Amino acid sequence: MSICIKDQIQNMNLVIGCTVGCPYCYARNNTRRYHIIDDFEKPQFFQGKLRMMEKKKPQNFLLTGMSDLSGWHEEWREEVFKKIAENPQHQFLFLTKRPDLLSFETDLDNAWFGVTVTRKSELWRIDALRSNVKAKKYHVTFEPLFDDPGKVDLAGIDWIVVGTMTGAKSRTVKTDSGWAYSLTEQAHELNIPVFWKEDLVPIMGEEMIQEMPDAFNKVLEEQRIWNNQKSK
Repeated sequence: MSICIKDQIQNMNLVIGCTVGCPYCYARNNTRRYHIIDDFEKPQFFQGKLRMMEKKKPQNFLLTGMSDLSGWHEEWREEVFKKIAENPQHQFLFLTKRPDLLSFETDLDNAWFGVTVTRKSELWRIDALRSNVKAKKYHVTFEPLFDDPGKVDLAGIDWIVVGTMTGAKSRTVKTDSGWAYSLTEQAHELNIPVFWKEDLVPIMGEEMIQEMPDAFNKVLEEQRIWNNQKSK
């Protein structure tokens, strides 16, 4: 049975809006459908949501589910990083498609910085991430994949996620199983954990590879202990 990644990592949308402009963006469609903000191309910071980080119960959080880190104002980022440092019980993930627009350094132990790669021509994003963001943890999300990434330099990467197109275009655009196997073999050669998203089940079958980094597994185990104690 496959695991839904959203059961392992929860969204915390501190910033809503993105300037990248991907044609398949689900966040833009949802924002317009539910009138969450007036203009998705002008990201907004919801400072009050920072209180969610004060939860004692450990959680894994994705902070860019409805934004791209490159669109965050520097003062927003610094305020969020300060709050992350105050809450080491959680793990926090950031994603960007424009690492070339970033330039910062952080020593946060519980912050993971990643890029999205959807095709071979976007592999430069991994190099730009390592060059422009000096951090302790990196990850790469290959989703959706439009072609074979081929040989990928995964040096220094701590986790990869592989997925496919979802939504209305999922019938016409699919990740090839050979591409997913190739990425997995390359990652495993470097002892990098790999997570195939649940949407890959129709392509990869029921024997899914769904590995989480140790830091995330530790959070999930602490959650189980927390929940068991609460139920007694």
